[in-house]
Amino acid sequence: MNSRTRTAWLFLTPMIVLMLIVAVWPLARSIWFSFTDTNINDIAASQWVGWENYFGEYGLFFNPNDEEGFWAGDWGVSIRNTFSFAVVSVVLETLTGLGLALLLNQEFKGRALVRTAVLVPWAIPTIVSAKMWGWMLNDQFGVINNLLVSAGLITHKIAWTAEPSYALWTVVLVDVWKTTPFMALLILAALQTVPKDCYEAARVDGVHPLRVFWRITLPLIRQPLMVAIIFRLLDSLRVFDLIYVLTANGSTTISMSGFVRREMVEYGNMGFGSAASTSLFLIIMLTAIIFLRLARVKLAEDAK
Repeated sequence: MNSRTRTAWLFLTPMIVLMLIVAVWPLARSIWFSFTDTNINDIAASQWVGWENYFGEYGLFFNPNDEEGFWAGDWGVSIRNTFSFAVVSVVLETLTGLGLALLLNQEFKGRALVRTAVLVPWAIPTIVSAKMWGWMLNDQFGVINNLLVSAGLITHKIAWTAEPSYALWTVVLVDVWKTTPFMALLILAALQTVPKDCYEAARVDGVHPLRVFWRITLPLIRQPLMVAIIFRLLDSLRVFDLIYVLTANGSTTISMSGFVRREMVEYGNMGFGSAASTSLFLIIMLTAIIFLRLARVKLAEDAK
């Protein structure tokens, strides 16, 4: 046993060291910077300011000079935008991916070709797909505006990624187009594990297909479905590239990651940006814990 333990540690040590270098150390450094007033132009002159970046006069979560309230500030707007984007996109991707997976799970001619074609949007790099959609949604020469005007659905061309009332939801729809295949792939893998005997017995008993879905399919794929939703939710809370390319990180669409990038890169406020980065990490971690707890309680109740 001692020999096996030593061997295990021998194989684990390189991975642990690598994780400390690429994950733990940068996170610890970011947390340290969040308690300082570090500026990228003069890092050596940074001073310890404690909780000022979080709850100080111009902190993230409390600013007594802001008469409009927390949610009207840039950080509050970024939190609201991020969760609005995450919730709506994940719900749409889950429902669309579930329907697509159910379709791809059926036996039909050319199914392998259709499965491959469905994965194309997901395989396209995010920057490439964002640029492509940005061109198609352009209010001057975009093909989508031309088609909608020609069909009489709109009377004038719309700046889909620039007008505040459309910008965020346009980004959501682009994300749904790109990421739905990912959800469909995970759900399809879960559907492949459902025993065929269950469907055969239901068919013999004359059970309606909709009842088969609610009573057989959904309960048997519920756990893999929850895992897929959690993965997608955590990923959507970190959204940056799609919003940045389509809307240039505008004030009406800025995400939490976009806020961090703006403060640290454009403004050079390493301390304040690190506080936002640490807060983003804690918000995502707290969201994951709450979601996992709720899912575990739900699954336990269903098991009873």
